[in-house]
Amino acid sequence: MSEKKRRAGSDAAGPASSSKRPRASSAASYAESLRSKLRPDASILASLRSLASASSSKSRTAAKSLAEQDPSDPASSYIVVADQDSTSVTSRINRLVLAAARSILSGRGFSFAVPSRAASNQVYLPNLDRIVLLRRESARPFSSVATARKATVTARVLSLVHAVLRRGIHVTKRDLFYTDVKLFGDQSQSDAVLDDVSCMLGCTRSSLHVVASEKGVVVGRLVFADDGDRIDCTRMGVGGKAIPPNIDRVSGIESDALFILLVEKDAAFMRLAEDRFYNRFPCIILTAKGQPDVATRLFLRRLKVELKLPVLALVDSDPYGLKILSVYMCGSKNMSYDSANLTTPDIKWLGVRPSDLDKYRVPEQCRLPMTDHDIKVGKELLEEDFVKQNEGWVKELETMLRTRQKAEIQALSSFGFQYLTEVYLPLKLQQEDWI
Repeated sequence: MSEKKRRAGSDAAGPASSSKRPRASSAASYAESLRSKLRPDASILASLRSLASASSSKSRTAAKSLAEQDPSDPASSYIVVADQDSTSVTSRINRLVLAAARSILSGRGFSFAVPSRAASNQVYLPNLDRIVLLRRESARPFSSVATARKATVTARVLSLVHAVLRRGIHVTKRDLFYTDVKLFGDQSQSDAVLDDVSCMLGCTRSSLHVVASEKGVVVGRLVFADDGDRIDCTRMGVGGKAIPPNIDRVSGIESDALFILLVEKDAAFMRLAEDRFYNRFPCIILTAKGQPDVATRLFLRRLKVELKLPVLALVDSDPYGLKILSVYMCGSKNMSYDSANLTTPDIKWLGVRPSDLDKYRVPEQCRLPMTDHDIKVGKELLEEDFVKQNEGWVKELETMLRTRQKAEIQALSSFGFQYLTEVYLPLKLQQEDWI
């Protein structure tokens, strides 16, 4: 962290760095005194413009680097899937089915060669800053008792995807499951095989025209076309605009924002939206309401690539907030095969960080003790390669595990329902206090 940021953090901390826990009355008094530290908005906006300009230059360099590092030829050591049109995907399915038919007619039965998505086959690549899937396949023969059912499910999913593509429509994963409930048994099984099929065909899951239900929402300084309809996200109210599950229908993205604010939870999103935070500090605010879904991850990456804006994250001060942030940044193991399309590197962790609990004198009654499971997850995060790459993350996690305390974003509401938007976030932006 720069000397400027260290001084800023020290200014905000004041006497809160002492070993004594803050009392509610003194904490409230101190929280109110922080308002006087805020500079005029014009000064903060000048810093944000500099950040946006630097991010734009860095994005151009990063895009070139990733293009050079992502081999898509069969000889590469890891799998890289790509968006494909319906004709290409349909042709690949046809070839798979014809190969299976020839094998059956020759008396050998049929088998699918499926890329292994086991945890042991997924690695973090520091040079790409994301999780990737190694190119390793396993056979899924119909003739084996152990794999006969899964081979049948795979064939059924291929058939359903082929029909959807031929009709030129999109369906949800739930729709797919209900086409053959008795065979699939549980939606998690059809979902897993759907990911297998994406790997087999070398295409993104959205190329299969099977999407998840709408979950994420966006609000703020953003205009785009959704299937031809113009959407102005400053006019979407407190609830925001649902992020389209089919990212292909999004076009004409325009924005005068200076940054993107990624929020973990719906409650904080609603506070930011109702207070029109994006008008005071021009930004785009989005949330997946918890664990990030594919559509929100795709949308965030699309905004980052096209607008070249910095992304600042606001998550709970607990291990799960960091896990959620890591999925946005370097991908999930479940979908490591598509990490090139789903990840947004260089997200800056704005808050709420473990060090903020004392720095902003969050009252003791607003903090929660970490459970044994929380501690276990926190220690596991410290062992992850992507965490070890960031010294700031390591220090914050160590602070969390040492104090054994966690807090939600809403803990800041103890100082007033609008403290988040009126003091905490403006002060964070002013001090450039992110890692």
